[in-house]
Amino acid sequence: MRLRHVEPRRQPRIRRRSVLGFAMLTLLAPRSAPAQAIGQGFELERAGQFEQAASIYLATLRADPTNLSALLGLERVLPGLNRLAELVPVAQRAAAASPANAALRAVLLRTYVGINEPDSAREVARRWAAAAPRDEGPYREWAMALDDQRRHDAARAVLLEGRRALGRPGAFGIELAALSERAGDWEGAAREWAAALEGAPVQLPNAASELAQAPEAQRERIAALLAAGDPAPLVRRLAGELLLAWGAAERAWAVFAPSVATPSADAAYAVRRFADLAAAHDTPAARRVRALALARYAELVPDPVAVRARTDAARAFLAAGDREGARAVLDQVARDSTAPADAQALAQAALVQTLIESGQLDEAARRLAGDNRIADEDRATLRLQLVRARIAAGDLDGAGAMLARDSSVEALALEGWITLYRGRLKQAWQLFLEAGPYAGDHREATERSAMLALLQQVPGDTFPELGSALLTLARGDSARAVQALRLAAGKLQAVEGGGGRSDVLLLAGRVAARLGPSQRDTAVALFAEVVRTGGTGAAAPAAELEWARLLEGQLRTAEAIQHLEHLILSYPGSALVPEARRELARAKGVIPKS
Repeated sequence: MRLRHVEPRRQPRIRRRSVLGFAMLTLLAPRSAPAQAIGQGFELERAGQFEQAASIYLATLRADPTNLSALLGLERVLPGLNRLAELVPVAQRAAAASPANAALRAVLLRTYVGINEPDSAREVARRWAAAAPRDEGPYREWAMALDDQRRHDAARAVLLEGRRALGRPGAFGIELAALSERAGDWEGAAREWAAALEGAPVQLPNAASELAQAPEAQRERIAALLAAGDPAPLVRRLAGELLLAWGAAERAWAVFAPSVATPSADAAYAVRRFADLAAAHDTPAARRVRALALARYAELVPDPVAVRARTDAARAFLAAGDREGARAVLDQVARDSTAPADAQALAQAALVQTLIESGQLDEAARRLAGDNRIADEDRATLRLQLVRARIAAGDLDGAGAMLARDSSVEALALEGWITLYRGRLKQAWQLFLEAGPYAGDHREATERSAMLALLQQVPGDTFPELGSALLTLARGDSARAVQALRLAAGKLQAVEGGGGRSDVLLLAGRVAARLGPSQRDTAVALFAEVVRTGGTGAAAPAAELEWARLLEGQLRTAEAIQHLEHLILSYPGSALVPEARRELARAKGVIPKS
């Protein structure tokens, strides 16, 4: 890692390694005789003909002793020829001819370091420093040259000498930090970066990027060092970004937040950057911290940027599971009379959605009914979401009342579910048919199709026990739903012919299988009963296929193969036979398992 420095207020210094840059300068400059010679020398250098290139550069310097391009060309080619010492006299002549030219002094200084003449290098550096007592250049060039020669301790000593001479505690902090990192002194590096930030705040991203690479065993000491006492805002930001990168999102925000407490453009930029960094970490804590940062950002910027930031913050709060945080942010937008109408409408709709998702259904209904700022399309969508939430909460009367004046196909489909959960099978069947296959999304359409297939097998117009069992399942209590479905199937056994019993047991088995190992035996027992008693109906082969899959999941492949072969032979007319054949091929290893 080479010592680095960024000097925002200085003119860029020409570096000896910027070969391409000098090539462009020589190629684009007016084609005077010296420029033509330099161009020719550079082409020879690129071709690896260093002897010829050196001859051209030396000839150029005889005619023009201060030609920097020729000096830099020699600095590049002579080391490879073991002739770097030949650069000393020409560099001396150049520096003497133009003593105010820092670039010429730098070439001479680097040359003395390169040929290992430390006393001469020191003399050049000190004369340069005496001529420019406020300039960091002499010490930086000297240290960088030493660093290139892997004399790291000497480079550090030069930088510390320069810091003392200049009387600036933060001088050369970046270079000293790099040396400390290389030596494994990460606390020292953190200390140097913190000092450097005061004079070079633009270096914060570099500081965070470098220190983030610290070994895990040293990170806590770095964080404690940077956060100790009442650190400056830039140091707080550095500590916060590091903690965020190291996975301590909540602690990161606690350290970072005071640095953006005072409104300013700088604070707004910093907190927005922090929010973007948090977005790269997909954890609940990072999502919540991002939300907090966006909410603070909204307080620092004008509308409509603030409205957008609060909306993004609300989404981040929701993603983190913090519904109260989302509601508080959205409330600010909803109560802001100066916010644009479309922003208020968006905020009101998002707030109602937040209330629904957090289970505050009455409050959501009140806001939905009483706020005319919500767009009609959003209102219709939210009403249906609220109906689904009331159904999931078991409030069938409240859900039905909200659909009273809605004739959309989505409303018909939801009315069908409400009717089904009340045990009115025939009426639910009719409502599902009227809703058709396009109401809601693909998942909802698939669920309705599966329920129509079940209702087709169950006799009678009403069956309260089945409706109650299905409502229990819809409310998320799958374990109780399995028991309720088994009881409902028992009721059907008493009906002449036992119609629909196997289909209800199949559904119970599928629900039990999804519950994992705790209900695996129950699922197997249910599938076995359907296969044993299902006869030639569609439920028996479906149960055997589910049974085989369950066995495969337990790595009981041989038993799974037996069931799949039995299914194929016993139910040759079943629509599930092609799927069973594919499953059998996977079980036998004929085709890869997906």
